Formats: sequence, structure tokens, C-alpha cells
Amino acid sequence: QVELAESGGGLVQAGGSLRLSCEGSGRTFSYVGMGWFRQAPGKEREFVAGISWSGQNTYYSDSVKGRFIISRKYAESTMYLQMNSLKPEDTAVYYCAGDPRNGIRGSNYNYWGQGTQVTVSS
Repeated sequence: QVELAESGGGLVQAGGSLRLSCEGSGRTFSYVGMGWFRQAPGKEREFVAGISWSGQNTYYSDSVKGRFIISRKYAESTMYLQMNSLKPEDTAVYYCAGDPRNGIRGSNYNYWGQGTQVTVSS
């Protein structure tokens, strides 16, 4: 069974930092793109950051660029999202995704995690 499991969410004050992890199992994600998405209450799920299979190419939404850093271990099914200077508007459930069908920024991925809650208090 193929799974993606997020960890590292929690409650943090505005201006603080969190590091999310995504661990893949059941198949290798070493040679496919991966991404982070988030969904806030009452809003659509949105792209946050993405990374190519080699880790050489990274992509960010305008709302997190300069604050978040996506990374992955080469040849391993593990991905991270370092979130700095967090804002209350970053509050959402964060999902990792693997193996995109139509580009890393799109939401059409073959595999999704269950999500981890990130709450930023003001």
C-alpha cells in the first residue's frame, strides 16, 4: 500500500517557525516530483511549494516565497517544508503529494497524505 505521511504540524505564534516532514512508503518517490499544498477552513486547497525529483528545481506560491523552503533527500522518499516567519494566514491543514500528473504546481497528483494541522496564533 502506497502512503505519504506528514508530521511536524502544531501550534506556533506569529513570527515563529515549523518544519514539516513527508515520508513516503510502499513505493519509491525518488524519481518523481513532490509538492506541498494547504487548505484553510472554507477555502480551496492551494499549492504551496513543489520540488523536482532531483531537488534541483523548486517552486513556491507568491504567498510563501522567501519564508518557506522546500527540500528533499536525494534518492529517498522524504520531503520537508521549513516554514519561517509564520503568519496567522498560514493556518491550514498542510498536505504532501507525490507523482504529479500535470506538472508540480497543479493539484493532480497520484498520491496524497492525510494532512497535518498548522495553526499560527496572532
